Amino acid sequence: MNAIQTMPDRFAPSEKELWPDFTGQVAIVTGAGQGIGRASALALARCGAKVLVNSRLAPGQDPQHGRAAQVVAEIIAAGGQAQAHAADAAEPQSAQEMIDQALKSWGRIDMVHANAALGQHNTFAASSLADLHTIIDVGFGATMDLFHAVWPVMKAQGGGRLLATSSSAGRFGGAGLSAYAASKGAVEALMRSLAIEGRRQRIVCNAISPYAHTQMTGAHLSPDWAQALPAQALGPVIVWLLSPDCPLQGEVVVAGGRRLARGGVSETASIERRDKESLTEAWSRLYDLPGRSQPDAAQAFVAFMKGEPS
Repeated sequence: MNAIQTMPDRFAPSEKELWPDFTGQVAIVTGAGQGIGRASALALARCGAKVLVNSRLAPGQDPQHGRAAQVVAEIIAAGGQAQAHAADAAEPQSAQEMIDQALKSWGRIDMVHANAALGQHNTFAASSLADLHTIIDVGFGATMDLFHAVWPVMKAQGGGRLLATSSSAGRFGGAGLSAYAASKGAVEALMRSLAIEGRRQRIVCNAISPYAHTQMTGAHLSPDWAQALPAQALGPVIVWLLSPDCPLQGEVVVAGGRRLARGGVSETASIERRDKESLTEAWSRLYDLPGRSQPDAAQAFVAFMKGEPS
């Protein structure tokens, strides 16, 4: 937040753009007990939204002492309104529970930020199928379940805003990220499809692909990059994406620190094979055409930090 507000005046976003007025509006944020989800919940509450904060409990943990309850306490202490939903977002009943709790407490749902995810720590071969399925169930299934549950509510209200948390791994892949990357690639495909379907219902759907220093990424960031990428710097970007004034639909916003990029799929123009040209020779000509993307998520991150195109 401070980094954005110290930009030169002629480039600085207005206070309204940084912190739109969400008074009277209701938001749900999953995976909000720490990191990016916590930053999202705090930023939405700062804008006046009533926030349902979802985070799973540690084994045997009392819901009153879980991370969701801690974030709710922060919001209330700052004068905001929030409630906790202490459960795994990937559990079959969780999505409907969150919808029902928000509607019972506040009567409407204007915004949903589906942020829940599990990191991956092993290669494909070293991971059990059960672990791979769990990562996909949390990273993609929980997003799909929540969007599906809230869709009729937003349709009946005449519109709403959906935001999914994606990842460069979902666009570029990466060693040791097979299931995580698959879940995030699916999230982006779901988001683009819902953005198309949502136009008639005035349901806006976008994704944020964040770079931030969190528990999941901390071990992989240098001290300089960790300092440059505080999770709270994503707050203004998230509330902008969830604001009625945001013009985006079906976009992936890559964000970290003060940097922004437009993410998406990439494909070259087609070529016609020449007479007696082998497929290998024809394919080599495609590398001369624009539209290539980075070979993996790690190189995409370095390009992002250096301001180079992906």
